[in-house]
Amino acid sequence: MTYAFDPELAVIVPHIPSTSLEDIEGARAWMESFGVNAPPADESGLEISDHVAPGYEGAPDVAIRVYRPTGASGLLPAILDIHGGGFVLGNIDRSHAGCCALARNVGAVVATVEYRLAPEHPFPAAIHDCFAALLWFAAKAADLGADSERIAVFGQSAGGGLAAGLALFSRDHDGPPLCFQYLGIPELDDRLDTPSMRAFTDTPMWHRPNAEWSWKYYLGDPPPAEVSPYAAPARATDLAGLPPAYICTMEFDPLRDEGIHYALALMAAGVKVELHSFPGTFHGSILVANASVTKRINAEQIVVLQRALGLDGV
Repeated sequence: MTYAFDPELAVIVPHIPSTSLEDIEGARAWMESFGVNAPPADESGLEISDHVAPGYEGAPDVAIRVYRPTGASGLLPAILDIHGGGFVLGNIDRSHAGCCALARNVGAVVATVEYRLAPEHPFPAAIHDCFAALLWFAAKAADLGADSERIAVFGQSAGGGLAAGLALFSRDHDGPPLCFQYLGIPELDDRLDTPSMRAFTDTPMWHRPNAEWSWKYYLGDPPPAEVSPYAAPARATDLAGLPPAYICTMEFDPLRDEGIHYALALMAAGVKVELHSFPGTFHGSILVANASVTKRINAEQIVVLQRALGLDGV
């Protein structure tokens, strides 16, 4: 198919390698090699430390990396970052540069979680690890110079889906209160039946075939007769009492419509939501850092998070 990509993005599309999650080891190798020649992460102005949280209900311990802006006084707001990767790719080392930028640009303490990946560890392993990290983060907040009353959850792609699932799980399991959920291009619906999911079978970075494999790995093949809303938040029937949300979607992304539908469902449940769908973009197009639309997405991210965390005057 031909897509009306933003001109600044279109020029790089022919150079994006085609990857398939069917070959999970090949996809992981590609992920490890992606950006290998990029400059090292900018760690300036940050205190960075590694920690271990006890696993949820006897699960293995969970590695957590914490980033705190140096020179800040008092308790800073906090962000729990959940990396993306279709539930099967990624780790905290791959998200290190992004977390450095997030902590420094927002002015918040950021913790990122090394959750277990499918298919070796299908649902609910990842959501349990994220909840374990949230429990630890809230309990240790004061020691980390963070405010336990101002914790936001942040995720992109599958990380956005896990962030939404964590907000539901924490609400239903007496977890720490979240003040905000940032759901970037979230993966939310295993049913794969939205117009965008049906249409976008060959888009860059993410397409329907990869979505199919992602959910097979995460839920099992065949999936359970009843899929939990903690795995696929689009299936949730009770969204009341969830924290305010920001959801962004990309025009030529198979995940576009499930993000929009989830935003509308949150609104209908009385949850404050800001929704922004960026034209001419595709899943992962923010990797084209110099494109004007990417700069707008990143600038908006900082403004949205600072406002949600009470840092408007920063």
